[in-house]
Amino acid sequence: MATAVLTTLDPKSRAASRGMSDLAIRNLFIIPTIVFLIVFNIFPLLYSLGYSFTDFRASSNAPANFVGLQNYRDLLADPFIWNNFTITAKYVIVSVVGQVVVGFGVALLLNRDIPLKGLLTTLLLLPMMLSMAVVGLFWKLLYDPSFGIINYALGLGTFEWLSNPNMALYAVALTDIWMWSPFVMLLSLAGLSAVPKHLYEAAAIDRAGSFYTFFRITLPLVAPILMIAIIFRTMEAFKTFDLAYILTSQPTTEVISIRLYKMAFQEWQTGMSCALAYIVLIMVLAITNIYVKYLNKVKER
Repeated sequence: MATAVLTTLDPKSRAASRGMSDLAIRNLFIIPTIVFLIVFNIFPLLYSLGYSFTDFRASSNAPANFVGLQNYRDLLADPFIWNNFTITAKYVIVSVVGQVVVGFGVALLLNRDIPLKGLLTTLLLLPMMLSMAVVGLFWKLLYDPSFGIINYALGLGTFEWLSNPNMALYAVALTDIWMWSPFVMLLSLAGLSAVPKHLYEAAAIDRAGSFYTFFRITLPLVAPILMIAIIFRTMEAFKTFDLAYILTSQPTTEVISIRLYKMAFQEWQTGMSCALAYIVLIMVLAITNIYVKYLNKVKER
């Protein structure tokens, strides 16, 4: 009965009156989506992949010459590119760890009966709903050494956050933590709310301490969804561009996406930049694959 309902049309429907079959209706919805994905996703990927094996420059009318893997070899042998990857790795570690600690910590505080919990949760989600450009300009004012509120609140006088080569990267990471910790908090809240209450009741009967309850019940059960948050935030942090570009122009904050932008749109090394984009893509996929394998192991426990 259920199969018949799902695979046949209502004789009184407009589609039936027009003689449209179930297959035609399905294709009517699916084919435009597939065409859209091919045109705007798959085709640019294949097109840029082809350019990555050439010496093409968008600023020149000269034809693109096939150079094979030379672009990849030059990039992987360039110490400045590896320095950009090192800066990016440092930024990803600081940013993602900070977001997990802050987001999960706030979720633990909100996972209880408190007044105006819904309103408070909504207000905490506001940062991640803002535009990257707006957040970057907003925090640039907060970091200002003359009238920025951060130096005033911490009593640091005219401390240079964004002009200091040693502090600029951490200032950008702090902004990213402020903006995306609510994302981790939201997923963590979903995981915490799904933990069976009877487990905590059993632990209380056995007189288990809060430390034991957290590491034996809460963390293992929330770990899978927390790993999903880490996967998403690692991918996004690895590709970060807006915040670092808007906040500061220090060499110590030149993450790989900024290096890619300069190579493509300032130096006009189109073929080389396409090759760098694919190196970044392969690295992100490799890191994501490691996370996914660990996530599967966590789910099996």
